[in-house]
Amino acid sequence: MRAIALPSTWPLALFWAVALALAGCGDAPRLSRLAPDAVVLAFGDSITFGIGAAEAESYPAQLQRLIGRKVVRAGVPGEVSAQALARLPAALEEHQPALLVLCIGGNDFLRNLGKAQAAANVQTMVALARQRGIGVLLVGTPEKGLTVTPPAFYGEIAKQMGIPYEGKVIGEILRNAELKSDTIHPNARGYRLIAERVAALLEKAGAL
Repeated sequence: MRAIALPSTWPLALFWAVALALAGCGDAPRLSRLAPDAVVLAFGDSITFGIGAAEAESYPAQLQRLIGRKVVRAGVPGEVSAQALARLPAALEEHQPALLVLCIGGNDFLRNLGKAQAAANVQTMVALARQRGIGVLLVGTPEKGLTVTPPAFYGEIAKQMGIPYEGKVIGEILRNAELKSDTIHPNARGYRLIAERVAALLEKAGAL
């Protein structure tokens, strides 16, 4: 860490408080620790619902077993981001989650609805949760194309709003025939990988 020039009259404790704050500026996003009885809301479309596997093998169900907290599976197959945005406030009110795992946007891309509107909807959903004191973990969904990668706006939103972001796992699954049930959905093994990546990111962010 580079030297910090402070007035000689500053108390030593204040010096170290400023130094530690500056040193932490580059840290990864953090989340509040989840209490044992905390509720996690997994919110999204068919990937969150678990198309391609039994309900017990959906990623929310597998995540619940991994992290030892209740995970509500709130996925609606075929839903676009505008519909998810309209649905989110009631879901937050009903379930009172401590954490929102948001995975939405894939249907926007499949229907050529445009990335700008999807980005605005995702950002608004993150803001709605944050305004209620709910932590957010964002999962990017790939757009159509040879690379099978999420649009850049997911990472930009995560960076701007200081939230953990998983941007690789769904693309990895969709490039591997052994991990998917059809061209756009994981199988049980694929959902297990999503749950493992989300759990690892929660641990890294201090939520577990």
